[in-house]
Amino acid sequence: MKWRLTARFLFSVISIVIIVIFVNTAILIGLLIYQQVRHFDNATTSNEESFVRAFEQYVDESGNVSNEGLQQLHQQNAWIQLLDTNGQVIASHFAPENALSHYAPVELIQVYKYKEFDVDTTVYVGSKDDINYLIGIKGSGVSRYVAHISGESTLQLVGKYGLLIVFADLLVATLVGWLFGRALTKPLYAMIERIQHLKNHKHVPIKTPKGVYQPVFENLNEVSSELAVHEQERKQLEIMREEWISNVSHDMKTPLSSIRGYAELLNNKDLTLQEQSEYAQIIEKQSLHMQDLLDDLNLTMRLRHQQLPLTLTEVNMVHFIREIIIDTLNMPQYEQAHIDFDANADVIQHNIDLHFMRRAVMNFLHNALLHNAPWVNVRVLVEENSIIISDDGHGISAEDLTHIFERYYRGTNTERTHGTGLGTAIARDIIEAHGGSVTITSEEQKGTTVNIQLKETIQDAKTQ
Repeated sequence: MKWRLTARFLFSVISIVIIVIFVNTAILIGLLIYQQVRHFDNATTSNEESFVRAFEQYVDESGNVSNEGLQQLHQQNAWIQLLDTNGQVIASHFAPENALSHYAPVELIQVYKYKEFDVDTTVYVGSKDDINYLIGIKGSGVSRYVAHISGESTLQLVGKYGLLIVFADLLVATLVGWLFGRALTKPLYAMIERIQHLKNHKHVPIKTPKGVYQPVFENLNEVSSELAVHEQERKQLEIMREEWISNVSHDMKTPLSSIRGYAELLNNKDLTLQEQSEYAQIIEKQSLHMQDLLDDLNLTMRLRHQQLPLTLTEVNMVHFIREIIIDTLNMPQYEQAHIDFDANADVIQHNIDLHFMRRAVMNFLHNALLHNAPWVNVRVLVEENSIIISDDGHGISAEDLTHIFERYYRGTNTERTHGTGLGTAIARDIIEAHGGSVTITSEEQKGTTVNIQLKETIQDAKTQ
C-alpha cells in the first residue's frame, strides 16, 4: 500500500512534467513563428521600404530625378543610382565614391544582401518601367541577416538535444517526485493504517507526527480513546444485561414453579378447604409478583422512549411525603425502622403524578432501609424545591456509585437481590419526567444522601 501510494504520486508528477514540456515546446514554436511573421510584416511595411517603393514618382522615363525627389533624398540622408536594363549607371546623386558604375546581376544581389559600402548604409532596390535604381540610406536601423538551414541537420540537432532535455527533465521530476511522494504518502499510509486499526477495534494510541497532518493524527487518537471508552462501556452493559436477563429469568421461573406446583396440589381431592385456600393465596401472591415484574419491564421501556403519560395534580409535598413515611413504618418489615421527618414549611405545593412520584420516593426510602442494618437512622427533609433522604448506613463504594442509575445493575454490597434491578433507574427517570433531577452522594461506612430536585414550586411560579 505504501509503495502503491508513492508510485501513484510519482506517476502524477512525471505526467505533469511531460505535459508541461509539450506545452512549453508548442508555445515556443508558436512564438518563433509569430515573431518571424511579425518581423516579415514589419520589414515589408517599414518606412524605409515604403519610401523606396514610392520614390518612383520622382523618376521620369529618361532617368532624371526631380528636385522634390532630391530633397526627399537629402531629408532621408540617402543617395541614389539609376541603372538601365543592362546594369549601367546612367545617373547618380549623392552616391559614395566607391560606388560602381556598372552592376552585374550578382553584384546587385550582393549589394542588396550585404552592406558593401559601409556598415551604416542599407541599400534598397526599386524600379520604374525600364529603369532600375539603388537607394542607399545612411544611419538606417535595418539589418539584414542570412540564415542557411538544413532540414536534416536541424532535425538531428532538435532530436539530439531535445531528447537530452526531456530525459534530464524526467530524471529531475522522478527524483523530486520520489522525495516529495515519500514525504507526503508516508503520513497518508499511516492514517490508512490507523483507520484500519480502528476498524479492527485496536485502540492503542500512536505517536503524533509533526507537520501538516498533526491535527489529523491528534483527532484520530481522540477518536480512538473515545471508541475505547465506548467499547468498554458496551462490554459492561452487555455483562449487566446478561446478568439482568439471568436474574429476571430466575425471578420469573421461581413464581412460575411455585404456581405450577401449587396448581398441581389443588388437583388432589383429599385437600381440606383450608389447604385449598392457602394454596390459592400462594398462587395469587406469586402471580401478583410476576405482574409487578412485567409492569417494571413495561415501565422501563416506556421511560427509555420518553412515552410515560403523567397525570399531574397539585399536591402539598409535606403531607405527601409524610404519608409515604407513615405507610412505610406500617409495613411489617420496617415497623422498627428509625425515620426522622422534617420540612421547612407547612405547605409546599407542586404539580406531580401521585402514583409515579410515590413510587420514586418509596424506592429511594426503601433502599436506605433495605440495604442497611436494622438500626440505621434515616432522615427525610422536604424543602421548597427538593426532597433529601439521608442515612448513616454502610454507604456505597465509588465503583458502584458510578453505575447506580444504570438499568440492570446491582451493587456489590447488596445483600438482598430480590427485585428486577430496575428500581433506581426507574425512580430517576420518573423524577426527570417531572422536570427534576436526582443526585446521590455516598461515602463507605458513613452513609448515603439522595437529593431529589424538583421544578419550582407553584408559589414561586406565581410570584414570577
